[in-house]
Order: sequence, then structure tokens, then C-alpha cells
Amino acid sequence: MQFDTPATTNPIDNLKVVGQPIHRIDGQLKTTGRAMYAYEWHDPNLSYAYGYPVGAAIAKGRITSMDVSAAKKAPGVLAVVTTLDIGERKKGRFNTAKLFGGDEVQHYHQAIAVVVAETFEQARAAASLVKVDYAEEKGVFDLGKAKDSAVKPDESQQPDTAVGDFEAAFRSAPVTVDASYTTPDQSHAMMEPHASIAAWNGDEVTVWTSSQMIDWWRSDLATTLDIDKEKIHLMSPFIGGGFGGKLFLRADAVLAVVGARAVKRPVKVALPRPLLINNTTHRPATIQRIRIGTERDGKITAIAHESWSGDLPGGGLETAVNQTRLLYAGANRMTAMRLATLNLPEGNAMRAPGEAPGLMALEIAIDEIAEKVGIDPVQFRIVNDTQVDPEKPQRPFSQRNLIGCLTLGAERFGWSNRGKPGSRRDGNWLVGMGVAAAFRNNLVLPSGARVKLDREGVVTVETDMTDIGTGSYTIIAQTAAEMMGVTIDKVAVQLGDSRFPVSAGSGGQFGANSSTSGVYAACVKLREAIAKKLGFNSEDVIFENGAVRSGNRSVPLAEAAGPNGLVGEDTIKWGELTETHQQSTFGAHFVEVAVDIATGESRIRRMLAVCAAGRILNPITARSQVIGAMTMGAGGALSEELAVDTRRGFFVNHDLASYEVAVHADIPHQEVIFMDETDPMSSPMKAKGVGELGLCGVAAAIANAVYNATGVRVRHYPLTLDKLIGGLPDVA
Repeated sequence: MQFDTPATTNPIDNLKVVGQPIHRIDGQLKTTGRAMYAYEWHDPNLSYAYGYPVGAAIAKGRITSMDVSAAKKAPGVLAVVTTLDIGERKKGRFNTAKLFGGDEVQHYHQAIAVVVAETFEQARAAASLVKVDYAEEKGVFDLGKAKDSAVKPDESQQPDTAVGDFEAAFRSAPVTVDASYTTPDQSHAMMEPHASIAAWNGDEVTVWTSSQMIDWWRSDLATTLDIDKEKIHLMSPFIGGGFGGKLFLRADAVLAVVGARAVKRPVKVALPRPLLINNTTHRPATIQRIRIGTERDGKITAIAHESWSGDLPGGGLETAVNQTRLLYAGANRMTAMRLATLNLPEGNAMRAPGEAPGLMALEIAIDEIAEKVGIDPVQFRIVNDTQVDPEKPQRPFSQRNLIGCLTLGAERFGWSNRGKPGSRRDGNWLVGMGVAAAFRNNLVLPSGARVKLDREGVVTVETDMTDIGTGSYTIIAQTAAEMMGVTIDKVAVQLGDSRFPVSAGSGGQFGANSSTSGVYAACVKLREAIAKKLGFNSEDVIFENGAVRSGNRSVPLAEAAGPNGLVGEDTIKWGELTETHQQSTFGAHFVEVAVDIATGESRIRRMLAVCAAGRILNPITARSQVIGAMTMGAGGALSEELAVDTRRGFFVNHDLASYEVAVHADIPHQEVIFMDETDPMSSPMKAKGVGELGLCGVAAAIANAVYNATGVRVRHYPLTLDKLIGGLPDVA
């Protein structure tokens, strides 16, 4: 199905199942432990071995020799496979760092060997016996020091934009802000580690793994190990969190495959937490400079956003200026991004790449300029709203209700009681409120599905779409139920298997909208097949109550399927609507914090997110996505930071004890409001993504609330107490 004209009325609009607060159909499996995650797959007929990875002890250089003799002699050891044994390999399309093979070390904890043994404990013990000699080279690990050597990437990364004459407009503006902000390296820190099981059958291999993107992984695994893609069967039906860290093939899958081939048995490999943080990807640190100039009435006349980030050679930008190109009006504009070469582990996508760290800076700067002008921060954002792409004014937004989000949020949150910085007190606590706009582009990818109707009237959906805790099973079932006119208990959903049609996968906030649109397209094909078989006009058939009806004739779906059943399969493909209209999602985050006047300890008291993100396919699963994102934003604001050893080039706090994510005690109350909105230009579902919108802007709202509470402006994340305590009022 080609989606190149805005959606009109269709069966989804009935909203008998879609849009309803239906609990997760996979919830019982997960709460009873019957949902099999990657490392848990077990066939009693198979004898599993265990692989333990060995990571490089340097950040840059080459391996000159490896002595594995002691490891091979250790109890229970079946094989040791080294990167030198494998030799040089091609790199997958989506990998910046190579995963395994050859003597070059590109980053600390790069996988250089896997020890396979009868038990996990034996493999781990033997791995410590592997001796490696290196020719170490000097690396670059400090973004601040590397900033001046950063370069403009090629135009494919769209590093720069310019409209009007920013410099002249900024110089002449009556009110200006010019400030620098920093965000640190951060880890995905998902609960389930990267884990895989590989089992060979002749020249074919089956891999159970934890992957957000089945087809991407399968293709890159084939490239990395020079295996025919058709010989790889990859499965990932349940995933314990990803946040972008499982978008791209990782070393655990590669090591499991080579280990299983070496011992001719199925092999399980899970990355230990230190390797998870140093071996896989992370959100790169940024240095950002923002300049804003306004008239005295607060209207922006000049806005510029520059960002510096780093990555391995061949890597990409952290696109922190994305939102600034689209969020606020202003005739004179400039954005620029520069990339420094760093020899840290690979920087790559983490929930809302670009907008998440970009809004951490921009939305503080917006508060700062609003204060200079003397306008309430909510009103300042409303004054500078735009209904068109500010860089391409001829291109309107398909839907944009930022003003509605801000207005409703301010009313519901009690914004009028905010007060001036440092003016509210509750015992030893200074209390403040903060706001930030939320923005994330609406992305879509082609997505396929196969829908089967059997003689029992059961509808089965097959697609390689994944569920990373987001509710994919449920919204896909809702889509099929709505399209085929059945109750949700008559729908079975099978996901995460490379034998199924290729879907969009989970990531970039594109998963829900794209995958359900693919199911919609497949259901259209199935509806047509049913109508054709029954001799109905497919244009006027009605599917409801488990039957198909045309005029006065009604046939149960089970009867229509016949003894052999019917199948519909299709892929949603996207036309030019994203070119003619800017498609984005919007929201407003409101936060109240309390800061201890003596210690600087910050506590979040309550949070509100108001989201305008097209049709909400399931308010329960969507709310879960948003409150999870808000919690992630709280950690990003107050505690999360990968500490870089700038001498040796690794992240020191590479475990969940010292990389401090937000916990229940940090978030006492959260509320989510979804605006009543549909976007016919987005998809046949008229939906958009929402899982990353819930993160975008949260950290800045917290920073702005801390400022309102204390009068201390912190521009460098995280907002730890040492950055506050020197500026707090005297204890009285």
C-alpha cells in the first residue's frame, strides 16, 4: 500500500477497539514468567554451552599476541575463539565500531575473544586467564579538549542551516542571551542485557537475541560473519528494554554464533554489565552554544544553536540542533553541528537522539531569555509559536497544537502559583516550578505484515515487529481486530521472527504508527480476499461482530475462511506527504521540585506531561510510555552521567550501582494528558509516535524548576548538589 494522500474515513475510525484502554495481551505471560527473553530460551532436547566475552583492556591500538593456552586447559572449557582467529571482517551497515575480528582495537572493552564452557561460571573463570599483549596508541577521550578540532561532517548529516542574517539581527536585538550548556555521556541502562543464543543446524543458524530491529540485525550479522542472510533465522519475541541500545547488531550475537560453530552446540552469551556500557553504544556528550535575540515584546528575531559532539572515526553527530530548526518562530536563524573524533565506545542512538539533549539546552535558554524580557515562560513560548516550518515558511505543519499543550498544562498544574525565584518555602525546602516545550519529529518507515484468517474465525498477525515493553503486541492486535470486525480475544499476534514480513521495527518513535499501518495494509488485502471469495463488492462490505456483511447478506468470518483459511499480506510505503507538510509531535512538561536549603538535595514532587501526538492507539500503553520517558528524563536531569577516564578512555561507572538511574522514590507523582488529535497526513491510523516525546524537554523543565526554587541557574547536566550548594540562600 502506498500512502501518498491524506487518510479519509476508514474502518479504524470506528474506534471500537483501537483507541480503547485495553490491557496488554502479553501482560500475563510477562507477569507469570512465561514470556521467554533471549537468554531464557530453553529446549530440553538441546545441550547448551555458555560463552563469556573478553574485552580489550586498551582503548586504541593493536593486539600483538594472545595466549589462550591456560584458558583452554581450565575446567569445563570447550573452546576459545579469538578475534585473531576470526581475522578481518566487513563491518555491518549500521555499525560504527567493528564488533569482532582482526587485531585493531577501536575502543575499550571491544570484544576480542569468547570462552565457551559447560557452565557460565567456568567460562567466566577461564576468560580471566586469557593473556593479551597490545601495542597501545594514544587516544582522544575528552570532548572539551577535542572541541577545537571538531569538523563539519558531510552534507548527508545536514550539519548546518541558515535563514536570513542571524549575526546582524542578533547584534541589533534589544534583548539577548548567549550561553553555553553541556550534557554528559549517558547509558541506555536497560534491565535486560544484550544477550543471544545461537544454534547451528548444518549451514543454517538460529539466533535468539534481544533486538529492536530484526532485519537490520540479520543483514549485518550476515555481513559481519560472511554468512548467507537466508541461512540466518533470527528471533526476538520479547525484549527487556532497549532505548535505542538494541537498534544495531551487537557483539553478543556475533560471539554466540562463532562460539556455537566452534563447539557444535548451542551457545548462550550475555554481555556483563561493564561490557554492556563500554562495549555497546551510548548517548554522546554535547557542548552547546545558544544565542537568542528578541524584541522588547518577546518576539524572537534571531536564534542560533551550535552543538559539538564526538564519536569514533566514521561515526555520526548527536543532532542536538534538530528541534531548534522547527520549534519557534524567528526570521533570522542559524544552526550548526561539528563532530570531534574520540576514541571512546561508539556514540549512537539513545531514546530521542538529537531532541533529548538538544532540548536540555534550548529550553533552559528559552527560560533565560523570557526572564530577561520579563515575560512568563509559558507565555513567551506561546508568543513565539509558528504554524509553519520557520526555515521553509511555505511548508506548514500537518498538525501543531503546542499552544494547547502549554495552556492546558499551565491550568492543570497550577502554574499561576509559581512565584519568583526563591520565593516559595516549605520548611527547609525551597519549592519551584518549571516548564519546557516537548518536540519530536514524526518518523515513519516501510512496514510489512501478514494476516491470516482460519476456519475458527481467528485472525493471526505475523510481522517481524518487536516489543521492547512498549505494547506492540496489544496495539497490533487492536488494529487487526478493528479492521476485521472481531473482538481482541479472536486475534493472535506473533512478532520478532525473521521468517515474518519485514516491519519498521522499534525505534525512533516510528514503531507504533508504522507497524500498525503495515497491519492495516495487510488487513485491507485480507478484506479484499474475503470479499472476492464471497462475491461481495469490497467497497461496501462491513466487517463487524465476527462476520462480513454486504447489503442483506451476512457471512461469519469462520465460514468465509473455509477449511484452508485466507491470507492477506502487504507493506505500507510512504509517499511525499512528509515533504509537503512538516510532521512533528508536540507537548509541554511541567515539574515541581523541592531543594533542601542546606544541602542542595533536589527532589521532584510532581510532574505533568501534555502531549499532542495524533491518535492515541491505546491510552494505557501510551501513558506507560510517557511516564517511563518522564522518569528517564528525571534521571538525565539529576543523576545520570558516564564518568570518562580521560587517561585510559573508558567509562568508569560501568554498572547499575554507580551509574545512577531514577528510581521510584525519585518520582512521587506523574500525570499524563493526551490532546484529542488525529493527523490524516501521518498514516492511515492517523497516529504518531509518543514514546520519545515524553522524554523531550523533561530535563530542562526540571532545571528550570530548580532555578525557580533556588535562583541558581545550572547549565551543565546533571544537576548535582555541588552545582547548587554554593549559590543557595543563607540558612535562616
